[in-house]
Amino acid sequence: MSTDRYESPLSERYASREMQYIFSPDMKFRTWRRLWIALAETEKELGLSQNGRPVITDEQIQELKEHADDINYEVAKAREKEVRHDVMSHVYAYGQQCPRAAGIIHLGATSCYVGDNTDIIIMTEALRLVKKKLVNVIAALADFAERYKAQPTLAFTHFQPAQPTTVGKRATLWIQEFYMDLQDLDYVLGGMKLLGSKGTTGTQASFLELFDGDQETIDKIDPMIAAKMGFQECFPVSGQTYSRKVDTRVANVLAGIAASAHKMSNDIRLLQHLKEVEEPFEKSQIGSSAMAYKRNPMRSERIASLSRYVMIDALNPAITSATQWFERTLDDSANKRLSVPEGFLAVDGILDLCLNVADGLVVYPKVIEKRLRSELPFMATENIMMDAVKRGGNRQELHERIRELSMEAGRRVKAEGGENNLLELIAADPAFNMTLEELQEAMEPSRYVGRSKEQVDAFLEGVIRPVLKENKELLGVKAEINV
Repeated sequence: MSTDRYESPLSERYASREMQYIFSPDMKFRTWRRLWIALAETEKELGLSQNGRPVITDEQIQELKEHADDINYEVAKAREKEVRHDVMSHVYAYGQQCPRAAGIIHLGATSCYVGDNTDIIIMTEALRLVKKKLVNVIAALADFAERYKAQPTLAFTHFQPAQPTTVGKRATLWIQEFYMDLQDLDYVLGGMKLLGSKGTTGTQASFLELFDGDQETIDKIDPMIAAKMGFQECFPVSGQTYSRKVDTRVANVLAGIAASAHKMSNDIRLLQHLKEVEEPFEKSQIGSSAMAYKRNPMRSERIASLSRYVMIDALNPAITSATQWFERTLDDSANKRLSVPEGFLAVDGILDLCLNVADGLVVYPKVIEKRLRSELPFMATENIMMDAVKRGGNRQELHERIRELSMEAGRRVKAEGGENNLLELIAADPAFNMTLEELQEAMEPSRYVGRSKEQVDAFLEGVIRPVLKENKELLGVKAEINV
């Protein structure tokens, strides 16, 4: 760790080593070399020749492969200081290691051949890692929802007490949003295509020259490169770059995940305030430097904090996409170097936190039941009224009496700080013809949660378990939190 210059907290505190490697210089420049090898192989396989002799030999390609991973960074760095061009600096450095192949490296290509194709490859790898972690978050929350599908709890609308739900049913609301994110991610991931090798303005003019105008042969270049790099296809048309709309689509997926995580983390923070549900808290963890008793929801707060960053970060690729001129401008470069990697690094940290929290959520049923029972008499009034009607009461008269008694009980709770005595008030009113014992028997919380348990079962079995089964090879991830 350097102490005398800025280091990104995304690397030092939040993102995993796996995601950091995907956006590392090593990943980038090794991919450049793989692309140069793929281009040379493709040109050779398509019979590129001069005066009847092959331009590219097996020996040259073998030499390139021998030095694909031992990158001479210092040579490239020194060269870039001279020429101010990163791609040509690495072409030069590669050529220094491969003297026989130096003349055919990057043949017919423009800088975006390695730059843009590598960006697509890196984003695709990063999306796959995001998908793996997202699937594991969904799995952890599904287990939580299953465990607490029948645990009644007070539901809220406007953060005011509303009809009861269950702890598990509430968790399905979080799962559903993450599931929607997974659908979006799969759609974007399935549409990732390479730029291919299309030249300086996307016309493949250089290859028209190299292959003496042979259109049929030129049509094979992009599909062959795509196959060698593990992709189904390349974009059929482009300028010098792939459309920056791709970055926008990717960033929007990340922002969607961030929004879902933010919503879940907010709910958990509120529940922790209510002492009903609590995020993991380690034995020696300190909640406050001044208030030793505190158990702050720091993981959920960090999820919210990073999520806000990602949601705002998504504006960068959108603006960049909107302001590209014709076949390309370079005002995207500096922005892309920041916005795309940092969006992924932040989401990686968010999902690790979500998985850590979901794996270790603590539920306090006694607190949940106490709060629910304090509000339940108000919510049970309709059932009480129906039972009283069955015993000969007048529905309209009973409705008015319950309204009046509810207001009186509510005033006692709010103005006097007393207990909710609505049941006692109803039992004392002859219009209802019900004893306190009978009213208390009606206060079983499970009677008021509707189809919560059944909805959890149907959602998990009909929607989520099939998705988890389909992605079972991704399961088993355990989140590591740095700080």
